Amino acid sequence: MSELFPVLVPLVNTNESDSVLADLPVKEGQHVKKGALLAVFETTKSTFELTAERDGYVLGLMQKDGATMRAGDLLCYLSDTPDAPLPVAEEQPREAQTSDSLPDGLRITQPALALAREMGVDLGQLPGDALITEKLIHEMFSASARKIDPTLLAIFGGGGHARALIELIEAESKYKVAGILDDHLPVDSKVLGVPVLGGRDMLGRLKSRGIGQVVNAVGGIGDLTPRLRIYEAIRAAGLKVPTVIHPRAYIEKSAVMEPGQQVFFNAYIGTDVKVGFGCILNTGIIVSHDCVLGDYVNLSPGAILAGAVQVGERVLVGMGVTINLGVKVGAGVRIGNSAVVKADVPANGIVRAGEIWPPAA
Repeated sequence: MSELFPVLVPLVNTNESDSVLADLPVKEGQHVKKGALLAVFETTKSTFELTAERDGYVLGLMQKDGATMRAGDLLCYLSDTPDAPLPVAEEQPREAQTSDSLPDGLRITQPALALAREMGVDLGQLPGDALITEKLIHEMFSASARKIDPTLLAIFGGGGHARALIELIEAESKYKVAGILDDHLPVDSKVLGVPVLGGRDMLGRLKSRGIGQVVNAVGGIGDLTPRLRIYEAIRAAGLKVPTVIHPRAYIEKSAVMEPGQQVFFNAYIGTDVKVGFGCILNTGIIVSHDCVLGDYVNLSPGAILAGAVQVGERVLVGMGVTINLGVKVGAGVRIGNSAVVKADVPANGIVRAGEIWPPAA
């Protein structure tokens, strides 16, 4: 059986869940190679080129140039064969309902009906002149129908990083971990005593349980793409990403931290430091005065940044790395364990483990 690989709309800008499909160079049925450009998305501040993560045939492509799409929406599938059957669309009207189970004239999808009933929505409140989808139910009722408990959160991922986060959050005593989401763990199993609620499909149902925020425990050391996809899915579900800080970390009062930080034991964030969205600041790291970190930076245990270092978004810094005063590290750079960086590193560059950068001529 041919495998269908879903291609989702990326989160181009952390402050905007919608983006415009500015360019669509592929067509339905077209065969593409891994790395080929599939689409270009734009927001008011950013542009993102979405490339194929694998070879395949483009199937299920319904959008056109200029369409406005939301992060996490399905753009198309990549298939091993050009004639693979597509899954039945989730957002199809529910036909098999008796007149006494639904109000007259109400058109509602199966997922939306299940969600509405779970949230206790009076179906008579729903408009009869539109197809009711899960998205519409969330927009109309998620914020008001259930009281969100600001102390509850879920963790996406059930591996080693998730276990470290559970203990960090317990030590902080600000939040309670209400559940784990993981696509590969059985429901009702436990991670350090925390129950597994389900997989990615549970994101849209967390608010009905009073949970309005999710911590991303997908580390992305070898490949950052899975971590970014989870952020897209969290935002698409209308959930927040909180900052969690170990009580033994120290952050100077002049530091500016965007949401979504994970700050571990003995981390130090210095004077006038600026940290972007969704960074991992791991055990024993030092970020000295006037440093600037972009979104999604991952500083592994023991990394040291001297003063006024600038680190672009999506940079992975290995364990025990030292980056010298005033160095600029471009977006997408990967720096291996124990490297010493003495000069600027261009975007998407690689500094290998143990290397002194720049390499000797």
